[in-house]
Amino acid sequence: MRRIVIAGNWKMHKTQADSLAFLHGFLPQLEATPEHREIILCSPFTALTTLSKTLHGSRVMVGAQNVHWESSGAYTGEISGEMLTEIGVRYVVVGHSERRQYFGDTDETVNLRLKAAQAAGLTPILCVGETKQQRDAGETETHVVSQIKKGLAGIDQSKLIIAYEPIWAIGTGDTCASEEANRVCWLIRSQLANKDVPIQYGGSVKPGNVDEIMAQPEIDGALVGGASLDADNFSRIANYQ
Repeated sequence: MRRIVIAGNWKMHKTQADSLAFLHGFLPQLEATPEHREIILCSPFTALTTLSKTLHGSRVMVGAQNVHWESSGAYTGEISGEMLTEIGVRYVVVGHSERRQYFGDTDETVNLRLKAAQAAGLTPILCVGETKQQRDAGETETHVVSQIKKGLAGIDQSKLIIAYEPIWAIGTGDTCASEEANRVCWLIRSQLANKDVPIQYGGSVKPGNVDEIMAQPEIDGALVGGASLDADNFSRIANYQ
């Protein structure tokens, strides 16, 4: 069976104190969460050590939001895979649309980051997805397939999670119809050598739509942005029906 992975991407939110307050409200609500569901919190770098120490021995894993492709060097402001694993980080988001849009990531640098993450023992969450302009032009399939092929060149697909995030649905409140999200996730799976790679949907996932999204046969989880910042909302998503 494919793994179910529910991940929260906090982006540039939450101090260490905020993170501890979140856990105080969040962890008690996971007592009835099915054991086979993997729960990940991807926090800013400054909160990773706090989360790792507090969550040690719990069922919640810690993820970072980016990783550099070199293990060390003159890369001001960057973080290596070894720096992340040293503090107990297990997962890392790679190629998020905001990294591509604002910080110059390309399919080629995303591929390098994926390789570095795996070399350090991290499981990367590769983000792919199209813009509104690309969707309106009928380019969704060609764009997403291109991102998959270029991003996954030389990547070990047994240590990988993929998140389909239509860019036009991220933080906009405009969720991709569940059937359409399922179709694109199927398209992504058709490009993989390992058909058991978990494929998440991301893009305005909320307590009100998570049940419908997770009922789709090709969707194996969710990468959650804004709704993961609230303990009650994110626990409802983790406890989807």
